[in-house]
Amino acid sequence: MGPEEDGTNPMDEDGDGDAEEQGRDMEAWEKAYAEDRSWEALTEDASGLLLAVDVTQQQRQHRRRFAASKGPRIQRGIIRYVFVVCDFSRAAAEADFKPSRMGAVANCVEAFVREFFDQNPLSHLGLITIRNGVARRLTDLSGSPEAHIRALRANLECSGDASIQNAIDLARGYLSSIPSYGHREVVILYSALSTCDPGDIMDSIAECKKANIRCSVVGLSAEIYICKTLCDKTGGVYSVAISESHLKELVLEHAPPPPAVAESAVASLVRMGFPQRGAEGTVALCACHREVKLGGGYTCPRCKARVCELPTECHICGLTLVSSPHLARSYHHLFPVPGFEEVSVQLQSMGKFDVLRLCYGCQQELPTAGSKAIAGVRLECPRCKQHFCFDCDVYIHESLHNCPGCESLVK
Repeated sequence: MGPEEDGTNPMDEDGDGDAEEQGRDMEAWEKAYAEDRSWEALTEDASGLLLAVDVTQQQRQHRRRFAASKGPRIQRGIIRYVFVVCDFSRAAAEADFKPSRMGAVANCVEAFVREFFDQNPLSHLGLITIRNGVARRLTDLSGSPEAHIRALRANLECSGDASIQNAIDLARGYLSSIPSYGHREVVILYSALSTCDPGDIMDSIAECKKANIRCSVVGLSAEIYICKTLCDKTGGVYSVAISESHLKELVLEHAPPPPAVAESAVASLVRMGFPQRGAEGTVALCACHREVKLGGGYTCPRCKARVCELPTECHICGLTLVSSPHLARSYHHLFPVPGFEEVSVQLQSMGKFDVLRLCYGCQQELPTAGSKAIAGVRLECPRCKQHFCFDCDVYIHESLHNCPGCESLVK
């Protein structure tokens, strides 16, 4: 009996085999789109724009970042000294993250630097790169986000092996001289699956723990034992990213100040100076760059030296120089706005909130039970009981740091 007589077709079998072969050759990010078929979950609004069907679920996922603020009030360090270590070894050239691991890391670090200084105006940050088994300080600890971003974008090269020991030893050398009131941290974005170290890395981990340096790692490949050990010993957090969006989420989780370590949580007074801004037409010698500059700048109230930007430390007398807005913005971590609670559909259907049809913040119409015109979640402040939309919730917790309803009740 031939192949056609028994109902089978060799061409069909070959076609199925080719399809399976193509499926096996697909990258992980391609399989995620092929299996998810997310383009089928899209619809159009009245104006013809594309909308995701389940907007409510997307907003609930975004609010996971606010879950930690609902816990008890804890002590946090508002003056942080952080080194961000970027692994630019040959493993960073892999293209499982688009456009590459190095490109994904650079984009996430740029977003992290801006978010870090927005949430920690009194803190300092520096960049370290790992390339060819050598750790190199890209930028010194400073409060200038643009300087860090420019230096990072100008050094996007990947080659050689990675060395965790060289990176943490270099960071420890700079962080050891930080005053006791400063919180010392190292955040490592690691792409490789191994580390090529010149000595015993366990000794370096013990020195970091002794110096109260908190080391955290965000991996772009599989979980590595030595990275997990480093984080466990120093009190840091180890996480592994599975996509570009997940990587950015994990990196931005390190922007808010972490809970203070018990050994370094002793309250202490810090002497600070509030310099005055110089006139625009004056000529003065800048103590930061050691060159003559025209106009602008700030004058140290102790030694009268000129500096370019705030916050910083005076290069002459060592006084910490800040502005009053920087100091005021640092306290929202100590007194955070309570997390808003989602109003359940059952309570909305009972008619209890008929009077609260508009958002208290933007005065836009809120979503109601049974209505498909406006999708999303309705949120309630646990203190003032006012209702807010999702956009106002994000703005209040990430930028404003004050509840309009609670502030209106203050007499």
